[in-house]
Amino acid sequence: MSDLISVIIPAFNEEAMIKTAYNEIRQVIISLNVDYEFIFVDDGSSDRTFEEVKEVSLEDSNVHCVSFSRNFGKESAIFAGLKESKGNCCVVMDCDLQHPANVIPEMYRLWKEGYEIVEGVKKDRGKESILYRLMAKIFYSVISRCSNIDLKDASDFVLMDRIVIDSLISFPEAAPFFRGLSRWVGFRSVKVPFEVSERRFGNSKWSKAGLFKYAIHNITIFSADPLQLVTVMGVLFIIASIFLGGEALYRYFTQTALGGFTTVIGLILLTGGIIMISLGIIGLYISKIYDEVKDRPRYIIEKRI
Repeated sequence: MSDLISVIIPAFNEEAMIKTAYNEIRQVIISLNVDYEFIFVDDGSSDRTFEEVKEVSLEDSNVHCVSFSRNFGKESAIFAGLKESKGNCCVVMDCDLQHPANVIPEMYRLWKEGYEIVEGVKKDRGKESILYRLMAKIFYSVISRCSNIDLKDASDFVLMDRIVIDSLISFPEAAPFFRGLSRWVGFRSVKVPFEVSERRFGNSKWSKAGLFKYAIHNITIFSADPLQLVTVMGVLFIIASIFLGGEALYRYFTQTALGGFTTVIGLILLTGGIIMISLGIIGLYISKIYDEVKDRPRYIIEKRI
């Protein structure tokens, strides 16, 4: 019996890339002499993404698509694709083909050797700006340190065995972090290096502000370490207060005390700043708890092919 490979492709306003991605990936999959299915996940696109997939599905019955009622984000799109998949293994990759299809045969070969997770890792970050590279490096450094899981070269380009897929879709998190969870689950894994291909049409949907928000979101949902920062700041301030208090008493009893108005104002501002930062961090975690306890679905499917 031939293996069935599910190719999961999240797509947001990718009308220009649908047919190109399908044709290029299909040629590679056919060369493996296996059964296949394509699962495009239209993440609330405002263009003709769904219609383009529908046209492809009329020519190939192995092409399917689920379309969200609005934009729920890439993480939700990936998990929707995993849940819809029926393959013995699944390949998750971007619609813009910056994840090169020619790496799939090597991934498949390693899976056949017994690896349950085969992850593509970037040899370099392409033509990304220096600022983008720096932000990415800081994000992965922070989240790796907080989670105790090495995520510095993690990516969404991955082939997973069915046992891994079933494990991931069983998680109840309302806001899962795919890159983190795909490493957190364990299993036998291996990495395959790849070179980032140039985007052929359109522009990236990620803005710098969006990436920053994405980073903060994933750090807080994947690690509780930032909460410990509140305690650390409190301890440091108490230590500083002891020294400052000791100095103040010394000056008082030796009658060398100064007016100290500036010092008082500085301490008040420092204390207020620490309190506000602490409340902000705690509030961020409370908001995540609030989102989880509402138990809303990760996404809503409006239509499907």
